[in-house]
Amino acid sequence: MKRVSLILAGWLLPGGGYLLTRRYTQFGISLALVTAASISGIALGGSNLFPTSADLTGIDTLTWLMTKAGSITKLLAGGPYLLARLCGYAQSIFQGHLHEYGTTLLVLAGLINLLALADSVEQPAGN
Repeated sequence: MKRVSLILAGWLLPGGGYLLTRRYTQFGISLALVTAASISGIALGGSNLFPTSADLTGIDTLTWLMTKAGSITKLLAGGPYLLARLCGYAQSIFQGHLHEYGTTLLVLAGLINLLALADSVEQPAGN
């Protein structure tokens, strides 16, 4: 049960797993990095919607797989992703100015949060 609560807290609040294990420095760094990457990605018009089949027509298989994986990875940012969607931010894969940079930052936010989540579950406080 403890792992489930760490995972849920770490997903909803970036670095939340660190907060529950009383690793405050790691919590602050994770929260700042994921939030900054998410805000920067949104400011640059990054995509946070799953690509439609029309968006993916005519591209090679590797690009198709990377696009799908990137879309799933953005969900891993957790709280910032949910907050952006609740506030009405919905950008498709090819909309917006500088969308590739923004999309990359949104994917980065998800990956940083995933690393923080895994670390908080694997290394409890005091180790």
